Amino acid sequence: MTINTDKAILNIDEAAALLGVSVKTFNKVLHAGEMPARKIGREWKFSRQALIDWVGTGRSREFYAESRPRAEKEKPVAPRSSSTRGRPRRTDGWKIDLT
Repeated sequence: MTINTDKAILNIDEAAALLGVSVKTFNKVLHAGEMPARKIGREWKFSRQALIDWVGTGRSREFYAESRPRAEKEKPVAPRSSSTRGRPRRTDGWKIDLT
């Protein structure tokens, strides 16, 4: 099945495909965060551009900070290395041009 993510308004399958995650993962973030969406009847609808803008804002740090237990929030967190077990991270060097 081919999913068209070039449309301006996407359904949940198309929105998950646009972000490159499973529908299950997409649903978790949808219901836990501030993802730009509208529920019309029984279906969620997403603006393609709003999702791209939302990802570009980097609010995932806020999402994860809010989901941690209070005791963990109060502890200082050491900065993470840019590699895991000596390998570069998949996202090293990624840049999003918001202009």
